Amino acid sequence: MRDFLRTLTGRAVLVTVATAVVAVIVTAMVAVPIAVTSVNTQIRAELMDKTVLAVELLTDERPAARRRIAERLRAEDVEIYVIRNGRVDREGLPPRVVRRVTAGETVDIRAQVDGRPSFIAGRPLPGASSGVVLTRRMASGIAWRVLRGVWVALLAGLLGGVLAGALLARFVARPIRLAASAAGRLSAGDRSVRIARRGPAEAVRLADAFNQLASALQTSEGRERDFLLSVSHELRTPLATIRGYAEALADGVISGDDTGPAASTMLAEAQRLDRLISDLLVLARLEAADLPLDVTGVDLAELVRETGQAWVTRCAGNGPDLTVRAPAGPVAVDTDPGRIRQVLDGLLENALRVVPAGAPLVLEVRSGEHAGIIEVRDGGPGFTDDDLAVAFDRGELNRRYRGVRKVGSGLGLALAARLVTRLGGRISAGHAPEGGAMFTVELPYGTRTLR
Repeated sequence: MRDFLRTLTGRAVLVTVATAVVAVIVTAMVAVPIAVTSVNTQIRAELMDKTVLAVELLTDERPAARRRIAERLRAEDVEIYVIRNGRVDREGLPPRVVRRVTAGETVDIRAQVDGRPSFIAGRPLPGASSGVVLTRRMASGIAWRVLRGVWVALLAGLLGGVLAGALLARFVARPIRLAASAAGRLSAGDRSVRIARRGPAEAVRLADAFNQLASALQTSEGRERDFLLSVSHELRTPLATIRGYAEALADGVISGDDTGPAASTMLAEAQRLDRLISDLLVLARLEAADLPLDVTGVDLAELVRETGQAWVTRCAGNGPDLTVRAPAGPVAVDTDPGRIRQVLDGLLENALRVVPAGAPLVLEVRSGEHAGIIEVRDGGPGFTDDDLAVAFDRGELNRRYRGVRKVGSGLGLALAARLVTRLGGRISAGHAPEGGAMFTVELPYGTRTLR
């Protein structure tokens, strides 16, 4: 029974039954006083009407006629008292009633007669100090009779509550059962499962939410597979190079003066692997929200100038034409300078990979209305509008352009986006005036003292 009451069906039945019981009890509490009042009012009105008839008949001097009147009234539970010359024919009436009738008043009251609560109706008779008084006990047992009838209504309410609760629970619980079944299939690996949009508005919203979740999970897993394929490819390439040179050195194929270049190649590929693994670790920690950040007051203008100086050498010769633009005054923000430098290095690394020799590459910082703004623009092949929508998704651009143009691991832009977001800023991708890609980093102004 306890397990049943924990279910939606059990609780719906319990609520509907309780509602039916409360409704019956409230109805009884209202109906009993109304029924008692109604019956007593009717008795009182009938008794008053009978006094008129009794007065008319009692003026008849025939004893037999008076006896018949008395017998008929007693058969209706009405007692008759006759007052002659100020004296009542028998005991039981309250003295005040006798006084009022003999004074010529009409009486219609409730009072004790022979110790019982009764209605009393009296009218004067022709003649001095004479009258007739009728009494009838107030109705009793009406409340009990009403309450006995309530048991039938109560049983009917209980039965109706059980049926209504079961039907309601079935109607309400069906979408939940369908969602639970679909969730079980989803957790078992069936990503194609969907719930039909039917039933009440809440059920339709539940179906929409579940279907959106299933679609998002399906899309996310597809991207995850593509990302893992991309990362495995990026890992395999330097590993293959290192392994090839290591085997050549072990077999003696490379010796003498050739060992230096081989070792340099192996070191470069090992460093490439280290960067890739470091990016993966940082990205994982960012998504777990446990990456330590050293936020302080930073002058973005100075940070951009330092970054430009470091990249001028790499862009010299066959590289793009790097231009650094920074205002003379400071652009003060609160951020982690090391992480922002990491973001800028990643964006410039991507540009250096695809921008042709001599094409423009611009690193610019300026003050915006509410934030310091850094832009990295280039004259390379750029992105399509569709590319911009997924530019910061892990491995998405790598998947699209592998074999078409030089691509990185697919982690750089995703890492940059999460770093900037963690620092309270915003990063966006667009089309540069120079004809290629443009990345804009916005960092809110700070109140800390500049380093």
